[in-house]
Amino acid sequence: MSRDHSVARLAQQITFIAECDKLKEIFRQTINITSRRPENDAEHSWAFCLCVMVLAEHANVPHLDVLRVLKMGLIHDLVEIDAGDTFAYDSAAMAGQHDREARAADRIFGLLPVDQAREFRALWDEFEARATPEAKFAHACDRFQPMLLNAHTEGGSWRKHRVSLPQAQTRAAPVADGSVGLAAAIDQMLRDAVAAGQLAPTTT
Repeated sequence: MSRDHSVARLAQQITFIAECDKLKEIFRQTINITSRRPENDAEHSWAFCLCVMVLAEHANVPHLDVLRVLKMGLIHDLVEIDAGDTFAYDSAAMAGQHDREARAADRIFGLLPVDQAREFRALWDEFEARATPEAKFAHACDRFQPMLLNAHTEGGSWRKHRVSLPQAQTRAAPVADGSVGLAAAIDQMLRDAVAAGQLAPTTT
């Protein structure tokens, strides 16, 4: 690689990293356990990766490519820089989510050198398709983490948006594809939330 090519490549990578700083400004409906302020996407991505590192032994497959799952954790929400956060229980907004985020993926990953742009987009597509063991476990952790925050903030966004048990169960359903252990833990969280009056037992 020539020096000029290396300098140009580094410039593209720096531009991408600076652009990704915007993830800190995208706020979610879930709230942080201690401060009770809204969690931002960068915090979610960090917590996602922490869950992957700590909970990988509970994946449904014995030989999980943990590094690949961590890469998905770091990039899966970068598209929300353009597309914004779509609340998991907003069915109208969810309808066009993938198209909005796919366009964002084209732009944001396109800031990188071609080889890295292809790698990152492939990882994002893999996460979205949920076909590989790594993508299934990534989804399990992605859905487990906000459930955990809600369970530790007296219902958090569940109470704020009057989420029902059937809605939360539907949201949690894909977790079992990646980890039956995490699915069981979520089931207990939901039962406890209903018992505490933090989650409506039925849809009104």
